[in-house]
Amino acid sequence: MQYRWYLFYRDQLLLQETAEGLVIPCGTEPPVAVEHCFTVDYQGEGRAQAAHLPAPVEVSGYRMMGLRASWDVLPQTAYAEAGKAFQLLYWDTHSRYCPVCGTPTEQTTPICKRCPQCGNELYPPISPAIIVLIRKGDSVLLVHARNFRGNFHGLVAGFIEVGETLEECVCREVREETGLEIKDLRYFASQPWPYPSGLMIGFTANYAAGVLKLQDEELSTGAFFTRDNLPEIPRKLSLARKLIDAWLEGRV
Repeated sequence: MQYRWYLFYRDQLLLQETAEGLVIPCGTEPPVAVEHCFTVDYQGEGRAQAAHLPAPVEVSGYRMMGLRASWDVLPQTAYAEAGKAFQLLYWDTHSRYCPVCGTPTEQTTPICKRCPQCGNELYPPISPAIIVLIRKGDSVLLVHARNFRGNFHGLVAGFIEVGETLEECVCREVREETGLEIKDLRYFASQPWPYPSGLMIGFTANYAAGVLKLQDEELSTGAFFTRDNLPEIPRKLSLARKLIDAWLEGRV
């Protein structure tokens, strides 16, 4: 059976060099030796194999590339498949023993493991997080988080806490990180974010009240920017960029 092989060394994805460009390796066997394979089911789109590599591959005709960077060279479907494979590999390596009793788990479905001793079931974790574009007149709030790689400015974002609705989370994160109150909250879109297991849920809102006061431990800089005075913004693969582009184009 032919498989697509999603092979990772840490967050580096193995790609094959062809005359048409970089592609996901395909074949009945992996292009390099692997110890443990995890089957990924793509719901009617066939199956693939995913595995961790013990070291970066240095073989002619192949190249290692960061998963995020692969968005620039792979078709959107292949990038999405790679993200799912990476997320499931993370779950596989973190669910081999039952957290209740320590017994080795057994995989019962493509997305379920069960403890044969106590019956505890384990599913791939998904960590939902909100991200929000805040408008104020003809400007938009852009911030630089201390954990950002690079100098770009993005949007206010944060993880949902236990017992919160999405709407409550947006208002709390905005209040905590900026000191502002918002109104007219609207859902925009969502995006899987497999780094390693996130789901970004995007919103738009309008400024309602307050003076901008950044949460120092989270944000280093931030301000309202007009369209003709933007700082560096996120790359196009992110939901943050999709929100900003929609605002620049007048769609939100």
